[in-house]
Amino acid sequence: MDSPPGRGQGWPGGGIAVQDWPASIADETELEDVLSRPDPALAADLAAVPGDILVLGAAGKMGPTLCRQAKRADPSRRVIAVARWSEEGLRARMESWGIECLTADLTDRAALAALPDAPNVVFMAARKFGSTGNEPLTWAMNVLLPAMVAERWASSRIVFFSTGNVLPLVPVISGGATEDVAPAPVGDYAASCLGRERVFQHAAATRGTACFGIRLNYAIDLRYGVLHDIATKVLEERPVPLAMGHANVIWQGDANAWTLRALRRADPTCPILNVTGPETVSVRWIARQFGARFGKAPLPEGQEAPDALLSNAARAFATFGYPSVPLARMLDWVAEWVARGGRSLGKATKFEVRDGRF
Repeated sequence: MDSPPGRGQGWPGGGIAVQDWPASIADETELEDVLSRPDPALAADLAAVPGDILVLGAAGKMGPTLCRQAKRADPSRRVIAVARWSEEGLRARMESWGIECLTADLTDRAALAALPDAPNVVFMAARKFGSTGNEPLTWAMNVLLPAMVAERWASSRIVFFSTGNVLPLVPVISGGATEDVAPAPVGDYAASCLGRERVFQHAAATRGTACFGIRLNYAIDLRYGVLHDIATKVLEERPVPLAMGHANVIWQGDANAWTLRALRRADPTCPILNVTGPETVSVRWIARQFGARFGKAPLPEGQEAPDALLSNAARAFATFGYPSVPLARMLDWVAEWVARGGRSLGKATKFEVRDGRF
């Protein structure tokens, strides 16, 4: 079972300081360790919400390290991960971290009813890719299932994931869409994610369920993400599309920590925060950064549009502080990982998509 990390030099009372991050990440074991490191702020916020943490849809890209991070922040707490467990070896690995793993088809009401009660719920189940051509399943996963979860755990604190895709494309010079910008989803995926938000807002308003929404874009792991996608194209000398010429990114460990810290802030007003990094990052600039690291000239394709899918996360920074892993460090980690042939999850972000078809 994991234990909390050692005290760092940059945090009052210990924790992970910027200078504590490794210069490089050797393998997936180290990567999952780095992704799941808790800091004192996470430990303090979790201490304010005692009881089990139930993570629904825990076997996706972010769920395993979120569960491990919660367990490391409070090793005595019961963390329960629920999924179908299709990835070989994942369940055993998570159990070795001290996480209790349960198997369930979340779309089955009987299976939901059989799951344990918990005062803290993180809802991560969702459907994005493959939405085009199978829209009914997308809506069932992204709207019907959240409604069932909100009903089943009506007395719990629920933090749920949404996406910046519910917001309109905004001018690159705008600084990104704030939470005050009216949603304008394009395509079934984005529309169904707005439906997910509305379902939890309805549960909060009618049942008093304490909810909190995380509008995320885009989380960075070394095995997937916007930076991984661009780095791979540059290394393999494939065109880098520029139509969606700018993006926001955040280290997955920071996004997970903020999600867990949001449990303390869940309430019947159902706050929803944009969660991403502070920079409006140029895709062309990212490609050049990787080109310099690889000794290759990027192959830009097309021209940047004057608008993009961009979120302004100023409210999240005021709530949680700034991300602990800076963009330059992420670029270095991703470049080294991709250059040496580190494993890819094979799940492209499709950040370049502008028509909402995923």
